Amino acid sequence: MPRAFTPKVVTANALIEGDVVYLTAEDRWTRDLARAELLTDEADAELRLLQAQARGAEVVGAYLADMRPGAQGPEPAHFREAFRATGPSNRFHGKQSEGLSRA
Repeated sequence: MPRAFTPKVVTANALIEGDVVYLTAEDRWTRDLARAELLTDEADAELRLLQAQARGAEVVGAYLADMRPGAQGPEPAHFREAFRATGPSNRFHGKQSEGLSRA
């Protein structure tokens, strides 16, 4: 029996900066997971992925990531995506430095 489709977002890495990005319903790339388009239909998700993969001048490595609906938008369903959403872990910069002081 085939597994039920779980909600997904299209994610990739920005070509120039390397940041994790997500595709929005407005067909733009965002670094904010809460603004990503949550895809609940399998055929629609596959089509959005193909469209994203065709944008090789903007992103690399586009794929569908499992998510679940949350109060603020899509939330990661797996550790890997939660880790990617927080940004690099080797020093405080980018997403990890927001709201933190360097004491």
